[in-house]
Amino acid sequence: MTEPLDWRFSQTFGGKGNEDASDADVVSAIEFDQTGDFIAVGDRGGRVLLLERAHDKQSSKKGKLPEYRFYSEFQSHEPEFDYLKSLEIEEKINKIKWCPKQNDAQFLLTTNDKTIKLWKVYEKKIKQVSTSATTTGPSYNGSLASNNTRSPSHTTYIYNSSGAHNMSNNMNNNNNNNSNNLNNFKIPKLTTRETVVTATPRKIFQNAHAYHINSISLNSDGETYISSDDLRIHLWNLNINTECFNVVDIKPTNMEDLTEVITSAEFHPTSCNIFMYSSSKGTIKLGDLRSSALCDNHAKVFEEYEDPSNKSFFSEIISSISDIKFSRDGRYILSRDFLTLKLWDINMENKPVKTIQIHDYLKPKLCDLYENDCIFDKFECTLNHDGTQMLTGSYHNYLHIYDRNSKQDVCLEASKQATKSKTKTLTTKMKLRSSKKEPKKPEDIHPDAIEYTKKTLHCAWHPKDNLIAVGAANTVYLYAATENK
Repeated sequence: MTEPLDWRFSQTFGGKGNEDASDADVVSAIEFDQTGDFIAVGDRGGRVLLLERAHDKQSSKKGKLPEYRFYSEFQSHEPEFDYLKSLEIEEKINKIKWCPKQNDAQFLLTTNDKTIKLWKVYEKKIKQVSTSATTTGPSYNGSLASNNTRSPSHTTYIYNSSGAHNMSNNMNNNNNNNSNNLNNFKIPKLTTRETVVTATPRKIFQNAHAYHINSISLNSDGETYISSDDLRIHLWNLNINTECFNVVDIKPTNMEDLTEVITSAEFHPTSCNIFMYSSSKGTIKLGDLRSSALCDNHAKVFEEYEDPSNKSFFSEIISSISDIKFSRDGRYILSRDFLTLKLWDINMENKPVKTIQIHDYLKPKLCDLYENDCIFDKFECTLNHDGTQMLTGSYHNYLHIYDRNSKQDVCLEASKQATKSKTKTLTTKMKLRSSKKEPKKPEDIHPDAIEYTKKTLHCAWHPKDNLIAVGAANTVYLYAATENK
């Protein structure tokens, strides 16, 4: 069995904890760019914070943990009001996606419940006019000065020798005076006073979704993206904000016949024609844009059979998928519902290749969680660059990192004080939770000792390194790992 990665606390950005967190400061989205040099963090106040990785000599020392610094912050969305529906549209950032970099500027998509915006973030040079410098250029010859000062009305032709001599002296004096004036002339110059990071909206995509947007995902072609709400998925071109194409529509003719809603959607990382979306029934459906323009008839459906005898009042709620992610090679699908984390092989539809029990110890508490609405919390999930490590959040600011091959579970608490990780195998963890006779171990999580107001809903994994970012309340925590030897 391979040794688990040694995870260490790296950095934190934001407030000091839940007590100081206002609702507008709570983190609502986290995303690394394709290079991993930038992190975008969205909050409930409609703001986007950008962090940049430091590449100086001090931060590049061997053994030093990666360091990120503040890069920019801008207001992406403002609160709005839909007067036709008498509906208030909050400014909360639901999702952030980075566009592939093509020049020195950064482009990213941000969305709230109704409006998607394409932002350009670039370094702008602020210049000022400087007139303090005096020119000290070379002297001009007499012919140039005389040509600049000569006019036809002042031209005189003198043919006697004495007159010619006087004329020559006068012209030489004038040339010397003009040359001195040009040398002392103050020419304005543009100088760079400072360089500031500026964010400007390039495109605004709106008036297409009748319901709340829950996902946006960029296509591998770099030109298009999809946006999904509860009942529809639309296909957009990044350069055209006046129209979009509906690719999935599950809205029934009679809304009383509605049995499920779309919870998340994502494009395939390499095949531009394939995308997937999850539903509140716990199913994942794969759509192929080559088969038809409207993908209501899915190409594949990933669904695990559930024994009807095990169904309860909460079955449909806890089976709702809150997040789905493709592995970077497109071979696997990671899905997260309230109780479990599931890994699917794209070639096997009837059951997942691995099911990880995350909140198994919360089953006796489902009634309490339903009353305080915690059962509707939507936890995100993500994979590392090679698909062997899986990350998701939990309550009490816990986050769990699972190794696909060794079945090892690393449990971290998103806190400045709790920087040590707890490691255990899944089999031992499940045994401890199910057995009442065995003594309780310190690392075991007891449901009565959990603070349900502390939760790590949002997480992201660096595209190349073992570096993760998680959001808890109004704080972003960064953890980095090295291999144990």
